Amino acid sequence: MTTVDTPAWVQDAVFYQIFPDRFARSGRSAAGLHLEPWDSPPTTHGFKGGDLWGVLDRLDYLQDLGVTALYLNPIFQSAANHRYHTYDYFQVDPILGGNEALRALLDEAHRRGMRIVLDGVFNHTGRGFFQFHHILENGHQSPYRDWFIIHHTPLRPYNAPPGEQGYEAWWNLPALPKLNTATPAVRQFLWQVATHWIEFGIDGWRLDVPAEIDDDEFWREFRRRVKAANPEAYIVGEIWHDAHRWLQGDQFDAVMNYGLARVSLGFFVGEALWQEEVARCGYHHIDPLDGQAFAAEVDRLRGLYPWPVVRSQLNLLGSHDTPRFKTLARSDGAAYRLATLFQMTYPGAPCIYYGDEIGLEGRHDPDCRRAFPWEAGRWDRDLHAFVRRCIALRRAHPALRRGDWAWLHVGDDLVAYRRALGEEQLIVVLNRGQGTAQVVLPLAEGAVLRDAWSGQTVAVAQGQGAAVAVAARSGVVFRVGDS
Repeated sequence: MTTVDTPAWVQDAVFYQIFPDRFARSGRSAAGLHLEPWDSPPTTHGFKGGDLWGVLDRLDYLQDLGVTALYLNPIFQSAANHRYHTYDYFQVDPILGGNEALRALLDEAHRRGMRIVLDGVFNHTGRGFFQFHHILENGHQSPYRDWFIIHHTPLRPYNAPPGEQGYEAWWNLPALPKLNTATPAVRQFLWQVATHWIEFGIDGWRLDVPAEIDDDEFWREFRRRVKAANPEAYIVGEIWHDAHRWLQGDQFDAVMNYGLARVSLGFFVGEALWQEEVARCGYHHIDPLDGQAFAAEVDRLRGLYPWPVVRSQLNLLGSHDTPRFKTLARSDGAAYRLATLFQMTYPGAPCIYYGDEIGLEGRHDPDCRRAFPWEAGRWDRDLHAFVRRCIALRRAHPALRRGDWAWLHVGDDLVAYRRALGEEQLIVVLNRGQGTAQVVLPLAEGAVLRDAWSGQTVAVAQGQGAAVAVAARSGVVFRVGDS
């Protein structure tokens, strides 16, 4: 039986996902290029000129927020603003600053104790990928013809009716020819890419649509090589459904926890959820949940995987592939605050999608990929302060990162749970209801509850427990101590 062993640093990490073209523009990489105005609505094909130098320039902001790890959407050379259409896996896109910018960003991030995980797109390439271009030029006589699944030549990569381009493409999109990972040379190439960048200094891979490479042995060898280069490298897959197949200790360390995002939207937003927007992304539909259904689904998700995996899951509330949480909540900031407090006190590594912490909104792609507004006067400053405080809480208390989990109360609108590690105990109470709610928390005789943020004593246990009141649409965190 394979031992489930995940990187120790991940369970202590707070991630921040960056869409490089839209986060910060340094002006160093895009001089003389035709770019969209930074503050104009994002488009499918337009570039705004964010770059890795810009990310480096904003490390102070990220560190002040409490972020300890970055997940970057693809950065390799590509003709798409999202860069999932890879041309060259060994070159950072020059618009992003090239390999020099990545080197500088890694060095400075590591100096600050921060980690960087890159997006690995290994199922498909772009049309400009050298081996695919070779087939375009030479047809069936190309020595690279087995790198892709070719049905007939000449290929028709532009303007062909769906399914008639002559090769397999991801979701039948001609711009994304699928690699033939059954070909030994392709396998070796992709494993070489993976180890090259780990040796360069990155701290892990987020794997784009890895289920599309339906080959466990490919991923086992991928893991063996990555972990040989850096045993603490993080391998996290983009799997939206039950991923136990890949999480037995021999393939991935974790997956993007879209299941947790779903239940957070279903409970904290509930009936107000903008279902028309939900339907336009990978969620398709999200059922509103009461407290009992929420607790049951959280338990189901937590029970899917071994505990080391649960503690390493990438717990997100939104991403570049979904409308913004606040938008799905119809601008209900309280719902996002509750969900964030839950995210920061739940087992696993929380991940903030850039801009969510300042109230950035956005509908389905490409609107969910708006440029970050760096003028602080345009931020929801109260929200930013709240997110910062939640992150600080998580980082201050090991029990919130590594501790056991137990429900203490589950009602229709109010839930309470305990996180405990050794002598440290914290209790989180979340009230999504429209009015103040009271709950009796089961505690030992003489135990004292103190507000985890203010340190003030709020209740002393007597008899069977301590009664506390929680304001509408809010949450509280208590430390449990002795009187």
